Amino acid sequence: MNMAFLASLIAFMLILSVIIKRQNKLTRKQEESFWAREARANSVRRKSLNGLDYIQIPLESFPTSILQNDDNVLECISTLEALTSQKIVNLTGYTNTDLKLEYGTANITVLMEYDQNYTVLVRTLQKWADILLETGYVDEASVLMEFAVSTGTDISRTYYELADYWISRGEQFQAERLITMAENLRSSNKEKIVRHLREMCHSD
Repeated sequence: MNMAFLASLIAFMLILSVIIKRQNKLTRKQEESFWAREARANSVRRKSLNGLDYIQIPLESFPTSILQNDDNVLECISTLEALTSQKIVNLTGYTNTDLKLEYGTANITVLMEYDQNYTVLVRTLQKWADILLETGYVDEASVLMEFAVSTGTDISRTYYELADYWISRGEQFQAERLITMAENLRSSNKEKIVRHLREMCHSD
């Protein structure tokens, strides 16, 4: 075997071994940190939820009088009507550990319920908006999407369709406003949404 090749192979194996050991050490530290944080979170007592940013659905400002014969629209309206009596909070980007540390372990179930209500809310708004867009009610659809964005939704289609709406009307500043709003998201979708919005706003 060529000695130079053998020396290179040995050097490569040594470097690989060092990298693997470092990665294993880092993984171990991350796991230890996670479990230490989780143990600390599990000992936090229940705290008041009064300071949460509860979302109120302005159903009276939505286009409920349009497409009243469409079953899918009626289903969306019915879902939103049911949600108006529920507590809704956008907790996107927060882990269960984050929530337990902030509000106490005893609140985790109800917080997950609030967040699930939020997920249903923004998905329903976008479903309804899509129907309105498909049937030519673009102004009415924008009302729903504007509200969704104001609550911090991370549904990318909501931002893209709303940006397209504003750009098509020559109101570039409104589309660019969405970039700023997206930059404040705590979602893993943030970078993708911001990047695509910038491309839409500066495509000329």
